[in-house]
Amino acid sequence: MSEVKIEVIPVNENVYMLMGRGGNIGVSVGDDGVFMIDDQFAPLTPKIIEAIKTISDQPIKFLINTHYHGDHTGGNSNFEKEGTLLLAHENVRKRLKENEKNPEGTGLPVVTFDSKLQLHLNGEDIMAVHVHNAHTDGDALIFFPKSNVLHTGDTFFNGMFPYIDLKSGGSVDGDIEAAKTGLMLINENTKIIPGHGPLATYSDYKKYLNMLEGIKRNVMSAMKAGSSKEEIVADENLTSEYITDAAAEKAFINGPKIRGTYYDSLKTED
Repeated sequence: MSEVKIEVIPVNENVYMLMGRGGNIGVSVGDDGVFMIDDQFAPLTPKIIEAIKTISDQPIKFLINTHYHGDHTGGNSNFEKEGTLLLAHENVRKRLKENEKNPEGTGLPVVTFDSKLQLHLNGEDIMAVHVHNAHTDGDALIFFPKSNVLHTGDTFFNGMFPYIDLKSGGSVDGDIEAAKTGLMLINENTKIIPGHGPLATYSDYKKYLNMLEGIKRNVMSAMKAGSSKEEIVADENLTSEYITDAAAEKAFINGPKIRGTYYDSLKTED
């Protein structure tokens, strides 16, 4: 991780986006202290702290995880030692506690919520909204109404196929509903911090939802026509109008992977 640089991107008013390696970090700064969204990998914590010091001399008081994956929660134990209060959906705490790589049970959220949580910090009425069985079973959207910024966690991969973690409670229908929920919270001027990819606009987010729904229609049609999983995985035509297999070849989720995920999820939901 020594070669990783943390880029600080101003988003709107007192909200920033940090890009390094792993999930995008959101940061709200102000007199009440620093409020962070996600924290990437443990070795990057010192670099992240230094990057935040360039925009605020306040302590990092609050850290919320959008879900439990290690590229979003890897620094939890480090920030816990710094005195930061950790927050997340209750399923995030549950999955982190059960993680075999964390036998000491450190870095667990201290404050958990079920459907929604509000924090009144730095002149904002920050909303954390749980979206059910989307990317995982513990996803949260974080919305800053005053700054008009939404952090989606991994329910939105900007310019990429989605990663729907079926083994962790994710589902195609849940991911679609998560995008619909996010779009209902915002307006056409909202700036969106996706879980992965560059800072996004309303139209980027809407395009992503259209892709999620379009791939579902195509895969469902193929399934109803009797196509096997192997045939669906091999059929680039089901997804190529959104992203070609060549364009996604080196992505975390490529064409065959997303078609297989859709088949498995829709077969279960059928």
